[in-house]
Amino acid sequence: MTQNKLALISVSDKTGIADFAKGLQELGFRILSTGGTARILREAGVPVKDVSEYTGFPEMMDGRVKTLHPKVHAALLALRDNPEHMRQVQEQNIELIDMVVVNLYPFQQTIAKPDVTLDDAIENIDIGGPTMLRSAAKNFKHVVVVTDPDDYNMILNELRESGEISYKTRSRLGVKVFRHTADYDSAIDIYLSKKLMDEQILRLKFVNGTPLRYGENWHQKAKFYRQEGVTESCISQIKQLHGKELSFNNYVDGDGSFEAVKSLRDSIAVSVIKHTNPCGLATGETLRDAMEAAWDGDPVSAFGSVISTTRKIDLPTAEFLKGKFVEAVIAPAFEADALEFLKSKSKDIRLLQVPDISAGEPVNKTYRYVIGGMLEQSRDIDTIAKWETVTTQPFSEDKKGLAEFTWKAAKHTKSNAIMIGYEYKPGQYQVIGMGAGQPNRVDALRKLAVTKAEDNFGIMYDNFEPKPAESREEFIKNKMAECVLASDAFFPFDDNIKNAAAHNIKYLVEPGGSNRDEEVINTANELGIALVFTGMRHFMH
Repeated sequence: MTQNKLALISVSDKTGIADFAKGLQELGFRILSTGGTARILREAGVPVKDVSEYTGFPEMMDGRVKTLHPKVHAALLALRDNPEHMRQVQEQNIELIDMVVVNLYPFQQTIAKPDVTLDDAIENIDIGGPTMLRSAAKNFKHVVVVTDPDDYNMILNELRESGEISYKTRSRLGVKVFRHTADYDSAIDIYLSKKLMDEQILRLKFVNGTPLRYGENWHQKAKFYRQEGVTESCISQIKQLHGKELSFNNYVDGDGSFEAVKSLRDSIAVSVIKHTNPCGLATGETLRDAMEAAWDGDPVSAFGSVISTTRKIDLPTAEFLKGKFVEAVIAPAFEADALEFLKSKSKDIRLLQVPDISAGEPVNKTYRYVIGGMLEQSRDIDTIAKWETVTTQPFSEDKKGLAEFTWKAAKHTKSNAIMIGYEYKPGQYQVIGMGAGQPNRVDALRKLAVTKAEDNFGIMYDNFEPKPAESREEFIKNKMAECVLASDAFFPFDDNIKNAAAHNIKYLVEPGGSNRDEEVINTANELGIALVFTGMRHFMH
């Protein structure tokens, strides 16, 4: 089936091309080629006919013109099942080309060089390559078009097995070409628009759109598209092991949940996310300990939550969820017995496996669509710029681990965010009170975070048998003194310093940077509070 067929090979990326050409030759293909590709193939012992010999027209202008010839493009575009096309081919003595193997000048790699000139960039804009690829891809029913070296072995294997390339493979390769040339042209547009027009162009590409169960609300339709090239362990890399199809909100909460525990990747940690906020976040000596502590941070809000862990889910951890309604559990892995237990717990619970939590290169930019426009920003990856105690009251060294944990919790909470952390066991931490997403920081602290923390300590007191020696009120007050409070942005006034002191909180962490920092520090000194500035704000809108 492949005897005497003609393949045109002209590649910039020479990876594997000699072996591929040898394989085609062994299958009966004759080879057309150009320039450096022809030289490499001849050196490898592959007989090659130059395109200039085929067209009867020499390469010109330092190779700018070599395949831009009617004989090449007629050979690619001719419909083999169209009698009129075939008559014209015969009249013009055109030999049909059955396969095109082309990849393009390295434009993206060229412009990535720090010292690249405009002339260098323009010389690396391929013209003949994209033209041949598009001609061949348009006629994919009759021409096999190859642009990716990773496809070489697949093509050879299919030819060896069946003597031809299937329609399914041809169509996939054709679509791949148009996707490739679109990306190539986008890179040129972005570069030249900036260089020649001083205009910033943003072109984003997301693939494999998957319909979701519904959008934010039942009446809304939704899809999830994946960004190509992302290797970081993240919500887009999940593998669903069990449960209902995912909804829009599952992805949003899943992203918040997994990113929160990723910041604690060196610890055994669990996040419990509700409406993107960590209503529960904790570390533990065991995953079961961390799960219990995270859940206990706010058991009411944990209803219908998304949970993520930094470690493999074991059976004791899975058993803790018995009788508790959660939307999804995200983990690097599940022990076999834990997976079966969770499956038997509910046919609907979504069990989602992610790659190793430290895998891949981090994504550096984030985007948010607003009606009629797109916002781009560098990702908030760093955590602390400095660790500076700014008060006369020292920040106890044995509180630093808790303070860092609480600060990370605030980073992953919607602003205005106030988080209160507690060391429930030596070296193990939990969020004990959260104030998230409030229009002002006073309410986030006074009405939410400290209220939740004091409620939790009250429950703790009520559950102790025998009861502690101090009264319930004294117990709560003493426990609050052990906590650390973190604010994701600076305190613009000293009112929250006073509010924290009124609830017996002794340790505060915030970025600093307010025009009234001196006033805030003075009030903290007067009230005996230790205050640390981190030098880094973590608004999350």
